[in-house]
Amino acid sequence: MTALDALPPLRDVIARFDLGARKALGQHFLLDLNLTARIARAGGEMEGVTAIEIGPGPGGLTRALLGTSAREVVAVERDPRFIEALADVVAASEGRLRLVQADALEVDLEALAPAPRAIVANLPYNVGTPLLIGWLKRIEAYEGLTLMFQKEVVDRIVAGPRTKAYGRLAVMCQWRAHCKALFDIPARAFTPPPKVVSAVVRLTPRAAAPGDPDFADMETVVAACFNQRRKMLRASLRSLTPDAEALISAAGLEPTARAEEIEVAGFVALTKAWRASRAG
Repeated sequence: MTALDALPPLRDVIARFDLGARKALGQHFLLDLNLTARIARAGGEMEGVTAIEIGPGPGGLTRALLGTSAREVVAVERDPRFIEALADVVAASEGRLRLVQADALEVDLEALAPAPRAIVANLPYNVGTPLLIGWLKRIEAYEGLTLMFQKEVVDRIVAGPRTKAYGRLAVMCQWRAHCKALFDIPARAFTPPPKVVSAVVRLTPRAAAPGDPDFADMETVVAACFNQRRKMLRASLRSLTPDAEALISAAGLEPTARAEEIEVAGFVALTKAWRASRAG
């Protein structure tokens, strides 16, 4: 038996340190060690990789990540209550676990953890999407992102054109990464149980194509298109240019098309055309 195997059950840790979940921080604790192990395995090959976890809470996924071949686990926790509660896990890790008390929205993960690095995390529901968008901007810095969200968010990440869930999040994620929904996790698996089903998704970085648009430009164009997703492109793009039809034509698209019908490549072409029109 290893030192990790000898750690007390998570429920005992929660009781000992009075670690009630805080709704304001989007906390729901996953205590089933079989499920946390499954999430850790979904992160892929970890040999020589620094695994970054966001919001370790009482440490269920943290223990599972330490059970992989990861070089080191860096856990970023905003709630100071858990720093003390995780002390036993730090001791059992034999130097492989580093706790960082910080807000994940503000910390520079690249400066915090050396490459190669990967993020494997059960994200707090209230900040999951903003965190993901921030990581997408520099996704080439990661081996992959294996993340748990509300199932509704995962559905939006992997959605294809002409579906109800297809929107800005799908376009931005699929432009920068290969996105695959892995498995669902029922509400009853959590303490306290949320009101929604959760799901795990893996994002593997795509190699940047020559001439790829700037991330901020792509965000601007995609947002303009989906702000009025039911309207034709020639109407929704008027917020960016007085000559929307010329822009659409330059991108090789139909002016009568709607945002929900456009493939990711179409948005890339639109963004390039918009950038060229501004440079001219």
